[in-house]
Amino acid sequence: MDRSTHFTNALVRSPGNSIAQGLRALDVGNPDPERFKAQHQAYTQALTGAGVKVDILPPLEEFPDSVFIEDSALCLPWGAVVLRPGATTRTGESSLMAEILKPFFGDVRTIGGDGFVDGGDILVTEREIIVGLSARTNAGGAEALQDCVATWGGKVRILETPPNILHFKTACGLLDEETILLTEGLNQPDFFDAYHTILIPEGEEAAANAIGVNGRVFISDGFPKTAELLEASGFSAIAIATSEAAKVDGGLSCMSLRFTPTL
Repeated sequence: MDRSTHFTNALVRSPGNSIAQGLRALDVGNPDPERFKAQHQAYTQALTGAGVKVDILPPLEEFPDSVFIEDSALCLPWGAVVLRPGATTRTGESSLMAEILKPFFGDVRTIGGDGFVDGGDILVTEREIIVGLSARTNAGGAEALQDCVATWGGKVRILETPPNILHFKTACGLLDEETILLTEGLNQPDFFDAYHTILIPEGEEAAANAIGVNGRVFISDGFPKTAELLEASGFSAIAIATSEAAKVDGGLSCMSLRFTPTL
């Protein structure tokens, strides 16, 4: 069983009423806090339905984007790493993560240096940890992560995310140990040559932030061509509403830390 898409546990953080103050690259309107809470609850229930034990953390109103918990930490088979998000308004989120992770991991580390790295720019597969440089992740942060996981035997590969993509995983998602769903923007030589890839149908690029969970694939709803393509490729696709998260540049992978504890 692969460790990159099979998990026993997850951490999520409920969205707060301050979510309308969340960061966004393009203003398409504010998310509705109550609708976001309902969609987040459905997301949590989908994880539970896939056999994952979900611990729900309370909202942090002072950090509107904290519902996107993946950006503040990285959970690996050997331990956990507290990250340093690239947006200054999110810096305080990281300081809370170490204590939250300690009940699950015997080794919780914090990246050194003054670089920054968002979890949304990190794709963990069975063979490597891929970090995409972006507006939220710089070379200093990626190299600090590389140093942090080296003694665990973690192998980090650093790529340059195309400039029109916010996060690396905005444009790709790991479906199983060898399959990556991706947009044309990441369909580049040497990026995923060692993997089987599935190219998102034109016009449904926002479906790329999919996650594989215990033999199932979660995708955002509203992308029928992608769902059909995944089913035809042998995957069990489950569509989840993410309209409110999308208004503040969030997606499926962002809203949980999925892992198997080491303790």
